Amino acid sequence: MASSIRTIRLLSRSTGFFRNSSCCLASARLANVSEFNQRFLHTIKRTSLPALTQNNTDQQVKRVRHYSEKPPLTVKFITDRVLLVLKLYDKIDAEKLTLDSHFMNDLGLDSLDHVEVIMAMEDEFGFEIPDMDAERLVTPAAIARYVADKEDIYE
Repeated sequence: MASSIRTIRLLSRSTGFFRNSSCCLASARLANVSEFNQRFLHTIKRTSLPALTQNNTDQQVKRVRHYSEKPPLTVKFITDRVLLVLKLYDKIDAEKLTLDSHFMNDLGLDSLDHVEVIMAMEDEFGFEIPDMDAERLVTPAAIARYVADKEDIYE
C-alpha cells in the first residue's frame, strides 16, 4: 500500500493529472487494494496515458521499428551535394564554381581553405577522408568521384 501511495505522489508531482480528476490521495486509504488499482487505472485511462494501462482495449498501440539507413545515393545527387557545400563556403565565388574548377588555381583558395573544404565534405557525407587522399581532391569532380567510390556507387 505504501508503494501505491508513493506512485500516486510521484505521478501527481511529475504529471499533475490528479488536479482535475476524481481520484485523489484519499483513495489510497481504500481497504481493498484491487479496488484501488481499478480506480487508479481507470483514472489513468481517462487522462490519456495509455502506455501505463494493463488491459488497453480502447486503443491499439502500433510498434514501428525505424532503422537508420542512409538515403539512396546517385552520382548526380552526390555531385549536387558537393556543389551545394562549396557554394555555401564563404571564400568561394559561386559564379566561378564548376565541376572542373581547381581550388587553388581557379578559385584562389590556399591550403588551409582546402583543408576546411575537405572537413566540410567529411561532415556532409559522414566519413573521414585520409590526408593522402585529401591532397588529390582539388576539384569538385574529384571529390564527387571519391565519395561515389567510397559509397560503391557506379553509373
